[in-house]
Amino acid sequence: MSRIERTIEASKEVLADCCLENGAIVAANPTKEYYPKEAKHYFYVWPRDASYACIAADLLDLAGVQEGFFRWCLRRVEGFCESGLFFEKYYVNGLKASGRLQPDQTGSVLFAIEHHYRDDLEGAREFEDLVKKAADGLASTWNGKSFSLVANDLWEERLAFPDLAENFTYTLAACIRGLEAASEMIPDGEGCENWKDAAEEMRSRLDEHFVGGHFVRSYGKIIDRRIDASVLGLVYPFAIREADDPQIVSTVEEIERRLVVSDGPLKGGVCRYEHDEYDGWMFEGMHRRKGAGVWPLLNFWLSIYWSVGGDVERARGYYDWVLERTVRYIPEQIFDNDLQVSVSPLLWSHANFVIASRFLGYL
Repeated sequence: MSRIERTIEASKEVLADCCLENGAIVAANPTKEYYPKEAKHYFYVWPRDASYACIAADLLDLAGVQEGFFRWCLRRVEGFCESGLFFEKYYVNGLKASGRLQPDQTGSVLFAIEHHYRDDLEGAREFEDLVKKAADGLASTWNGKSFSLVANDLWEERLAFPDLAENFTYTLAACIRGLEAASEMIPDGEGCENWKDAAEEMRSRLDEHFVGGHFVRSYGKIIDRRIDASVLGLVYPFAIREADDPQIVSTVEEIERRLVVSDGPLKGGVCRYEHDEYDGWMFEGMHRRKGAGVWPLLNFWLSIYWSVGGDVERARGYYDWVLERTVRYIPEQIFDNDLQVSVSPLLWSHANFVIASRFLGYL
């Protein structure tokens, strides 16, 4: 069995381990023997991570995972039926583990539903209530320039404030695609025109995020000009821009120049953003935070980008970099030392591996 085949089998195992009986999909399962005791436990449901897992399950032809998660979202998630929004993370029984709003999570769930029913959008009618509530939640929280509630970015590192008309680039991409997906699945929905209007306003706002030669991390009255690897989401999965769009090309050039490690043992690995400190390494209940490593899921994300753009050689380079440094399981981070311990395996890492594998023709 080849290294790729072994990792595909491991990805199926990890997905199965993270999918719980009640439909919840956890980011990692620390109850398993393979989970490192020094790593922070991720026995929570991040709807975003679960949505990527659903996409991977689609590509692996695994049935039941997606519908179980969609039902969990509608029936169990605390406050969803009232607000139509998904917040940062949840306990497996559906109660909130954090009350911070991350709008991209709602957009991601909508996209995952559309992806699952992409060959038969009428089938999405099974989850019409979920789609309508989520789309209404996003549209009603959007004020034309930003979200009317304080919003957290996908990395849980920064907040965007409505009085500053701030938005995160990745967040807008996820929400635009989610709202457009909702209008495609439920075109006769009562709020469909509101969904389309909000998505169009978000697109106009997103155009302003291209500053100084690349898409910035966040834009508003105060601009965070740093580069963030998550802006790759504009190309995949959300297809807001084409891979050869000049603004995307220049942004990816900046990602590769500033976030891809250029020397040392981690050469070729991809960082989330400049000066990242999060390492997920614990000591007696305390975060060590001795400096972040590189993130395999981002290597796969760049691989996906180059596959979409038609450069298979570069896509394979980022893809192979991870496989050359892992044995079966793919962690959240890879470090340049033997001391720091990462969450491993991370479901999102395996999901992006599966997606990158499909683009490279390995599935």
